[in-house]
Parts: sequence; structure tokens; C-alpha cells
Amino acid sequence: MYSVVGVRFKKAGKIYYFDPLDFPIERDQCVIVETARGVEYGKVVVGKKEVQESDVVLPLKKVMRIAGDTDARVVEENKGAAKEAFTTCLNKIRDHGLKMKLVDVEFTFDRNKIIFYFTAEGRVDFRELVKDLASIFRTRIELRQIGVRDEAKMLGGLGPCGRVLCCSSWLGDFEPVSIKMAKDQNLSLNPTKISGLCGRLMCCLKFEHDNYESTKEEMPAVGKIVVTSLGDGKVVGINAGIRTVHVQLFEVGKVKELPMDDVVVK
Repeated sequence: MYSVVGVRFKKAGKIYYFDPLDFPIERDQCVIVETARGVEYGKVVVGKKEVQESDVVLPLKKVMRIAGDTDARVVEENKGAAKEAFTTCLNKIRDHGLKMKLVDVEFTFDRNKIIFYFTAEGRVDFRELVKDLASIFRTRIELRQIGVRDEAKMLGGLGPCGRVLCCSSWLGDFEPVSIKMAKDQNLSLNPTKISGLCGRLMCCLKFEHDNYESTKEEMPAVGKIVVTSLGDGKVVGINAGIRTVHVQLFEVGKVKELPMDDVVVK
């Protein structure tokens, strides 16, 4: 067993586990940790707990210290410097005529590296851009191409439901979403109806899919002959979301929407 704390570096970012050593670390505290890309400042979102070896990536990086007010000021200074770096990089992209869209700029806590996130339709030769940026900032430069879903996560916004995007507010990792999930939920297959701001299928299709799958297992399949309080009939459709069954009644020849509890397979 390993004692760990879970740390996030961004609001809805992935959770990484670190060795807390003997520090009295509690949830919602901020800590300084050593990561693969350098020293970073993060927030503890999972308090101390014991986990199996299979649940962590070894060797575990260690917490360097609990963050203080000075560290918080450094983070704010880095955010201000990142805004200036964003403007500088935009100008350089324009000077080089590169077909890329700059999305975000991030300094590591120790300013050992600056990461520029961008999107582009294909591969971009940014070697000269990196040279220019390195000569200006005098530190390591990384240009990282991201996808449209990551772009939406970074920029945020309001989804079709009127709420803040799940990916930018709480969703740590993206999961595969398929058109089959929309079909299973009887949704319109119009791309504008089931796509998010990123232009890809909405992540919430995945959230509800498991519930639809389990409910469908309990419901009679289309084509089954059933007994209802209104008489015998044939299942012509189901609505797993509200747990109702569309039954074509033999006596009257009409289709009635009935609660699942009122329908029994004959």
C-alpha cells in the first residue's frame, strides 16, 4: 500500500498522485510538487489515503512543501507574464505567416519552461518560431498542438443546455463518445443538436448512456407481445429516459404510451 494525495494543476484537470511524506496535508490546501516537466503549484483535491500499487505510477513523485502566500503570489505573477507571452507569440505567428491558432500560454511554477498550446488543421513547421520565442524569453519553449475538445476545455463557455461546459468546470478526462449513444437515447441525429461548442459529439451523451443501457435491459424489446391494463398489444417503441413503452393495442389499433410497470411480456 502507498500513502498518496491527489493534486490538480488546473480547475478541471487530471488528478495526479504524489507522496505526501510527513507533511500534514489536507484537502483544498495548495502544495509545491516535483513533476516530469518541473516544479509545479497544485491544489490537493484528494486527501491522504492508502492505495494499491496498481493504482499509481511508480516511482511516486514527492510533495516538496505546503504552499504559502509567497508561492501564491508567484503563481499570479506567472499568470500575468503568460498574458504578455500570449501577445508576443501571436505577433510572431503573424510575422512567420503560420496557419495555427494560439489557444493558451502557461508558465511552469519555476519558470523553467513556457508552454504554448495551439490548434492547427495539419502539421506546422514552427522551428523558427521556437527560436524567436527562446531568444525573447530566455527559457525552454514548448509548443503543444491540442485538439478541439482540449481547446474548449481551456477556453470554456456555455453549452447548448445553458450551463458552463462540463469539460471546463469539472470533467477531468475525456471519454469516447459515439453516434450509437445518441441513437440509443432516441435523440435527433442532426449534428447541430448533438454537438458541443467544440464541434464534436457532446460529452453528456456518455454520462447518460449507462443509465439508458441498464434501463433498456429491464424493458421489453420492440416487437414483443405484451399484456397491459388496456389490453394486449405489440411493443413498437420505448423511451428509456422516462421509462415508458409505446404499445400498439390489438383491440383499438392505436399506439399508447404506457409506464414500464404497466407492461408485461406475454
